[in-house]
Amino acid sequence: MKILDGKLIADQIKSEIAKDVQENFLDKGLEPPHIAAVLVGDDPASITYVNAKEKACHEVGFLSSVYRYPANITEQKLLEAVDFLNHDNQIHGFIVQLPLPTHIDEQKIIERIDPLKDIDGFHPVNIGKMTLNQPCFLPATPYGIITLLERYGIETTGKNCVVLGRSHIVGTPISIMLSRKSNAGNATVTICHSYSQDIPSITSGADILIVAIGKEGFVTADMVKKNAVVIDVGVHRVPSDETKSGFKLKGDVRFDEVAGKCSYITPVPGGVGPMTIVSLLLNTLKAAKLEIH
Repeated sequence: MKILDGKLIADQIKSEIAKDVQENFLDKGLEPPHIAAVLVGDDPASITYVNAKEKACHEVGFLSSVYRYPANITEQKLLEAVDFLNHDNQIHGFIVQLPLPTHIDEQKIIERIDPLKDIDGFHPVNIGKMTLNQPCFLPATPYGIITLLERYGIETTGKNCVVLGRSHIVGTPISIMLSRKSNAGNATVTICHSYSQDIPSITSGADILIVAIGKEGFVTADMVKKNAVVIDVGVHRVPSDETKSGFKLKGDVRFDEVAGKCSYITPVPGGVGPMTIVSLLLNTLKAAKLEIH
């Protein structure tokens, strides 16, 4: 069993991005890429994610801005904030941190973002181009998963891949990306969801199992094929007396019992999470260099 070390790979990529920023922006007297985040409310997980993004930006020489709004902001005011960032030529890309308060239509907000600045890769234009295998901003977490597989040299062509979960953020886009005619693609992909029958019989045939179902410890050893590659996207705060914070982070996979059956497995934390953030940086770099659209 080998650990798919997302932190290690993310650090390597950040070094490559920092070199690119120095050579192609700073040495030429140009402003570095500038990424912004819109944060609504005070959800602890969202705050942690945005703080980690800011830290990563500073490490690679990006500029970073955070626009903070109260949880009771109106939908119209948030749309106006998105419009402001769309027209700010100093901002190369931005995200609206999800989830949003229930009184705001998330899809309406996503569709208001300029596809040229949509570094989260959620806009229908980018999703459509991804489906057609055209240049676009890829959704950050699936992009990170694909990059992790590529960096570890894990073959996907002709492999049976099972994706648990069909969200528009992870499950659906990663299923499309793995089935496309491309590097880290050409797989035979099955998606399981809440209506799927006998999920263990499906997952136990997977050469590559990607778990983004949002249920802590859902995948057990009997659900995993021997020597499978397991990618755990889930992140859950579980109470713990062993840590100062009073909690531990765990995934959708029962790591301790599953790891022994795998050829490769991602840990939680330190697996997919760092790759998601570095994917935002890669998308922003592409936006600043006008490589997309």
